[in-house]
Order: sequence, then structure tokens, then C-alpha cells
Amino acid sequence: MKRLIKNNRGFTLIEMMVVMLVISVLLVITIPNITKHNQNINKKGCDAYKKMVQAQVQAYEMDKGKYPTTIEELITAEYLPPKAGGCPGGKTTLTIGPNGEVQEVTPSQ
Repeated sequence: MKRLIKNNRGFTLIEMMVVMLVISVLLVITIPNITKHNQNINKKGCDAYKKMVQAQVQAYEMDKGKYPTTIEELITAEYLPPKAGGCPGGKTTLTIGPNGEVQEVTPSQ
């Protein structure tokens, strides 16, 4: 007959505390880096979005012979999707200057 070997050994409290300590240290190291990089990612996303809107302003000018005056005009003419107008993160909006240059506007708080 086969003999079943039972192993009831588990983790001790000290082992669990060491694991929790290691996980906590890793979190303390990574969270500040993630938040720092998040701001950088939003800035790069806004710059890319601004370049895309500037390209659409140029396409509008080539088609219509004049620069659009607002972002809404580009949306109405279907050069931009309906909910366009702001950078990723929602803190900065874009406007179009008189010479067709796209500018960032950050609302003052």
C-alpha cells in the first residue's frame, strides 16, 4: 500500500513579513517614478496632438483658402473628431491664432 505523505508546512509569520517588506520597498521606489513619467507622457501627448491639429489647420487652409478661426470650425468641417480641442490630461486647451498657428492655453486657477 502506498503511503500518503502530508506536508502541512506553510509560511511562517516572519517569512510573510519579509515578503511584505520587499513588496513595500518596491512600491516606494516605483510610484514616484511613475508619477514623474506620467507628467512627461502627458506633455509629449499634448505636443503630438498640437502638431496633428496644426496639420489639420493647414489642410483646411489648402481646401478652403483661409485659416479657420476656432477649433469648433475644424470640428464642424469634419477635420477633427467631435470631442477634440484639448490636450490629453484635460488641463490645456488649444486655440487657433489669426495666422493659423495652433497655441496652447492653460486656464489660470
